[in-house]
Amino acid sequence: MAEAPTMTAHDYGSAEEAEPRQRTKDPRTQSQAQLRDVRARLAQGSTIKPEFEYELLSMFARNELSARVTLPLLALIFSLASMFWAPMMQASAWLTMVISAKFFMIAACRSFLAEPRGKTPVGQWRRRFTWLELANGVAWGGIAVVGLDAGDAASHVFMLASLIVLLAIRMTFASAVMSILYAGTIPMTVAIVARLLMQGHPFYLAMAAMAIGLHVYFIFLAKGLNSTSLAMLEFRAEKDALIAEIEEEKAISDEARRRAESANLAKSRFLATMSHELRTPLNAILGFSEVMKSELLGRMENDNYKEYAGNIHESGKHLLQLINEILDLSRIEAGRYELHEEPVRLADVVQDCLRLLTLRAESKGLQVDAEFDRSLGQLWADERAIRQICLNLITNALKFTPRGGRVSITVMNTPEGGQILSVKDTGPGIPKEEIPKVMQAFGQGSLAHHTAEGGTGLGLPIVQNLVELHGGSFELLSELRKGTEAIVTLPPGRVLRPMPPLQPLGQERHRQPPVALRGAPRWRSMSGAFAQSPADR
Repeated sequence: MAEAPTMTAHDYGSAEEAEPRQRTKDPRTQSQAQLRDVRARLAQGSTIKPEFEYELLSMFARNELSARVTLPLLALIFSLASMFWAPMMQASAWLTMVISAKFFMIAACRSFLAEPRGKTPVGQWRRRFTWLELANGVAWGGIAVVGLDAGDAASHVFMLASLIVLLAIRMTFASAVMSILYAGTIPMTVAIVARLLMQGHPFYLAMAAMAIGLHVYFIFLAKGLNSTSLAMLEFRAEKDALIAEIEEEKAISDEARRRAESANLAKSRFLATMSHELRTPLNAILGFSEVMKSELLGRMENDNYKEYAGNIHESGKHLLQLINEILDLSRIEAGRYELHEEPVRLADVVQDCLRLLTLRAESKGLQVDAEFDRSLGQLWADERAIRQICLNLITNALKFTPRGGRVSITVMNTPEGGQILSVKDTGPGIPKEEIPKVMQAFGQGSLAHHTAEGGTGLGLPIVQNLVELHGGSFELLSELRKGTEAIVTLPPGRVLRPMPPLQPLGQERHRQPPVALRGAPRWRSMSGAFAQSPADR
């Protein structure tokens, strides 16, 4: 395994010079930069770092502990088998030497794993394991001298088979650290090859060559396993670095979101509690300016003062409308908007709103068509909120529809049993990419500044929030240069169902035939008032 790179004196000097500069940087920026460096280094490949060396040594130690019974048992089998051609004392001595070397290795592995990771000298432990494994290799290589004087051909074949088995086992358990694998396998291979060469027969020479070839082959396999282990550790380190980066970014995002939510809630609560303080002086301004404009206390000698009073009154009305919209939206966001629910007829509310906006529609020469389903039932809703929804949608349609255009209003039942309010105009429309923007507070489309009469951009957000408070849904459909349609859908649970009349006992219940309904009334703009068409009267 490659050693970790060491730092020269020049490097230490550079590090000391860079330290003051690093201290001035933001710790969060330094952490993110370090994570990016780790990720780039791991993606491009790098030399084995100390943390990887520790992990590889840990893998070796755990493998040795898992095989603490397997190898001594294998040595016992080899010792018993060698007694067929070797003296018992030689086999027993070799077995004792192997078990003793293995005992010291197991003790060292347990000590290594018991130490805290941060205080473990990786280099010292790697050298210690290498020397201990060399002792194990020499002990295993001692099998070559067991029964050396016997001259039995079977013993030489047994030695080669033992070498193959040991190489396979050591390749599996010690491939995490190649230097340890070399120290544990080379002594046994050298000893057995030397024993075969001492026989001088071509057959044994071929067996010696086979032993060397097998050793080289197993080394190549072990290198492949080592590369796989190292790649696994690198991928795990990269995963840990990415997880740390994600957790840090998530913590930053959660903190920013928490602060934003706290600030938004504080803003909403502040605005929601400022209703009285803002409206009281503004109502006084509106009242006095209206008195001055109407000359209720006497005629003004200077007409400019009368004009100024009118300007003050109009500006105050605009400011009051803006304050009301901001306060309504703030109360909704702060969760302080309470619904005062009662039976409400949606068609009646829409007709009232149309009567209020008649003059505005007539001043622009707009044609307003209203169509109502006669089978509409009552809603269990907040009448003020429903009225505000209708006013905002119809006002927007009148505002954005050019002179001579058309506004269509439809109120009908849904197939599921709810009710729908649809307001459609022939205005300039809204680009699809700007629809999310106009649904946000103070958001206005790019065409609003050219075609509209001005506004705050709070009408649609208020409508959406009020509809959601009633459990309904709001949808805005628009096509550029063709118009816009706003659709409010109230759920079936808001529709009041009439109870069937009680029948006297003993009397048959006769189902009344359904009454055929004529076409729904159609409202049109007519000389400053909305009236039914003659066909529907």
